[in-house]
Amino acid sequence: MAGIIDSAIADKAAFLADEKGQTVTEVLEDSGMITGEEITRCIAEHYGMEMVSLRDLDIDQEVIDSFPADLAHRYTVVPVSRRGHELTVAISDPQDVDTIDSLRYALDGIDVLPVVASVKEIKSNINMFYSSGSRVGDAMQELTEATISGIAADDTQQLFGDTENATEEDAPIIKLVSLIIIEAFRKRASDIHIEPMEKKLRVRYRIDGVLQEVESPPKRLQAAIIQRIKIMSNMKIAEKRNCQDGRIQINVMARDLDLRVSVVPSNHGESVVMRILDKESLRLGLPELGFFTDDQQTFRHLISLADGIVLVTGPTGSGKTTTLYSSLNEINKPDRKIITVEDPVEYQLAGINQVQVRADIGLTFGEALRSILRQAPNIVMIGEIRDIETAEIAVNASLTGHLVFSTLHTNDAPSAITRLIDIGVKPFLVSSSVRGIMAQRLVRKICSKCVESYSPTERELRLLGDLAGQVENVELKRGAGCPDCAYTGYSGRMGIYEIFVINDEVQHLIYEQVNSGELRQRARELGMRTLREDGLRKVVAGITTLEEVFRVTMGDAD
Repeated sequence: MAGIIDSAIADKAAFLADEKGQTVTEVLEDSGMITGEEITRCIAEHYGMEMVSLRDLDIDQEVIDSFPADLAHRYTVVPVSRRGHELTVAISDPQDVDTIDSLRYALDGIDVLPVVASVKEIKSNINMFYSSGSRVGDAMQELTEATISGIAADDTQQLFGDTENATEEDAPIIKLVSLIIIEAFRKRASDIHIEPMEKKLRVRYRIDGVLQEVESPPKRLQAAIIQRIKIMSNMKIAEKRNCQDGRIQINVMARDLDLRVSVVPSNHGESVVMRILDKESLRLGLPELGFFTDDQQTFRHLISLADGIVLVTGPTGSGKTTTLYSSLNEINKPDRKIITVEDPVEYQLAGINQVQVRADIGLTFGEALRSILRQAPNIVMIGEIRDIETAEIAVNASLTGHLVFSTLHTNDAPSAITRLIDIGVKPFLVSSSVRGIMAQRLVRKICSKCVESYSPTERELRLLGDLAGQVENVELKRGAGCPDCAYTGYSGRMGIYEIFVINDEVQHLIYEQVNSGELRQRARELGMRTLREDGLRKVVAGITTLEEVFRVTMGDAD
């Protein structure tokens, strides 16, 4: 790479590659120092090889089927075309002659011709073509009872709609959209993204928090697919200039699913995101969410209090809503009245009164809260404390005998105190109303089918700093990658937690308005375990990896 780009950039990229355990080209592309296309073009020109853009190629399915999936994953290569005994494959590193020799040996009698492509495009194509169960096209071709096994006949009718009465042109679209949803559920996806590009319609699933591209329908079907989704979501079909929100309620494989649908106009058509809300996830107990025994006892104590505020903090997508709903399910008893105020209502829970905020008609968080307090609830859940009006009503409710649950967007637990004061709540009210704060993140769990042991590297120990002693002589676990986890080494997610209990001493510190740094330091002295420390406990237990803990706790290095 040196000589192709500025030497200073190359040196910096080499250093970061060593720190992150990535290739130099991956670091350059991730950091934005140089685009993937520029890197690929420079490499191809430097070695006198042909460059290809995989996203612009229509690779024949026969070529994909003739190339073993294990070779694609092992050597990070993708077949591009085949003519007789000549097979063209895309590689990212022309210097890796061992890969080409190994492929020629494995494909006895086939002459392998390498071309250069972006490493990200290669990995995306491997995931799209070779990940188990990710091909919508295959599902369409094999639309039989086996394809939708486990779905009752009435469920099939609910998903596909009235295909018998549909026109010959509409029926395949109805089935295709339904199969996209079925496949996403089977792959444990939390979101379905349908994104119009200039020359293609891209479909991606978010699995364990990471977006993965799957085979996309033809661009010509874009309008029909989006129209079908809008019909299922009860949206206005003719409205294409404004954003719209809707909901789909379906039953897949005996599971009730809510799909929260968002449609936003973009340059090349309407972009659709479907958030899959699985009610079964709300039945998880605290151990399944990732709580160890000591944290279970602490959190159960907080959610069983008679009054006060309990906050869950973290960035978007960190599992705050699932934790709160699971908590409500745990304390939902016939002798307690629970009311929630949300925007939007993500899950519909039996036995709980849920209020949807409607700002367009004046039903704001503040207005809804004022009204529901006259309903004499025991427990109130507020989707998010966003402003001084909501915060003050929550504080007043907690001081008049109500237990209040809510969320805040802060990086750690002690920072929530500072955030409330910054919003405008007086320190003495914060100190007397808040009972506990829990920060959380989600980490991927190691795939149980391909778990293997290893010893931590020097780089990992160096990144851990003072915490290195906890894993220095421990045999750690990681996933080697297998078809069951789409060769990622991970399957499923769990939480790591930082629980800050407000006692008399902490109340005094809040009243004195000490800064969040001092508050955090004192909380740790009083026994608060940080997110990274809780993550390390789960690394030692063989549940997740150091890589995952580093990824979600970069701001917790101290």
